[in-house]
Amino acid sequence: MPVSLTVTPKAGSTKASPAEPVTVAVTGGKLASVKVVSGKKTVSGAVQSDGVTWRSTGALAYGKTYKVTASVLDSLGAQVEKTSTFTTLKPAHTAGTTFQANAMSTLTAGGTYGMGQPVIVAFSRNVTDKAAAEKAITVETSPAVDGKFYWVTKSIVHWRPAKYWTKGTTIKVSVNAFGVNLGNGVYGSADAKTHFTIGRTLLAVSDNSTHHTKVYIDGKLVRTMACSNGKGGYTTGADGQQLHFWTHEGPHVVLSKERTHSMSSASYGLTDPTNPNYYAPEIVKLCTRISYSGEFLHAAPWNGSLGQANLSHGCINLSTADAQWVYDNFLVGDVVDVRHTPKPLPIGDGLGDWTVSYDKYGA
Repeated sequence: MPVSLTVTPKAGSTKASPAEPVTVAVTGGKLASVKVVSGKKTVSGAVQSDGVTWRSTGALAYGKTYKVTASVLDSLGAQVEKTSTFTTLKPAHTAGTTFQANAMSTLTAGGTYGMGQPVIVAFSRNVTDKAAAEKAITVETSPAVDGKFYWVTKSIVHWRPAKYWTKGTTIKVSVNAFGVNLGNGVYGSADAKTHFTIGRTLLAVSDNSTHHTKVYIDGKLVRTMACSNGKGGYTTGADGQQLHFWTHEGPHVVLSKERTHSMSSASYGLTDPTNPNYYAPEIVKLCTRISYSGEFLHAAPWNGSLGQANLSHGCINLSTADAQWVYDNFLVGDVVDVRHTPKPLPIGDGLGDWTVSYDKYGA
């Protein structure tokens, strides 16, 4: 029987996917060796146990020409050498992948987060084929739960389950984007993966009408804190925009903690010193951020109406002792659910993922 060699990718290919392995199969003989080379780089691989197939284990690259040289022993024991060449596709652009805790910080691999922390995958370029990107993303959880994707921007996608994570859940995320066409000539530059764990479950419920914030850990009430939330009302900002002073209603997710933070009315667009709502920059202590627009739980020793009235510009004012306890005990990803205010938290102001019912999430 004459020796016949089948190489995949096939000889002469000019747009082979570098994500697919090189395979060599022979009929009419046995493989003695296979060498796959591009320039000075040799791709690792091995002859399989059947003796007639070889499969690469090493990575290929974009835009490279590879030469496959196979040494075959024919039925009479004579050695025959056969060659084949192919070229991998060359993308117009490649997109890298990073994992975020939120828009302000990266996710720490192996870190512990609160029950409201969504999976966040950020591509370095816009993705136009979202289905291809979603197919490349695998989220494995223990215990297992289903989830949905939500594209916050053209390059950032979130994934969350139907309900808050349960205590101790482990989440593993893999993005197998190398070789994947993400649309408009953009391909994934490399595969990426991460993992994180959900710690104890913490839910803080801040009631705008009772002026108290109650903190539950693993379902048990552990602290009740007198607070003063947004005073409400409207004014006009520097660009003519309408500003309001309510604390947004709905589940917020803790984004960061800062021992001190400079706050001013200019941070949200109010720059006119004659406006009664204007205030100059001041250093505020023990700040736990819950929105991008500048809502914090923080120490407000100047506020004499904690537990009695809402006087803030939108933050949750606390005593210094309570703000210290929050600062010491809250995790990024914990949930602060604000209730009984007329202004719902926009989904994009922080991690507003939980403000949307699961059936509408990502729709």
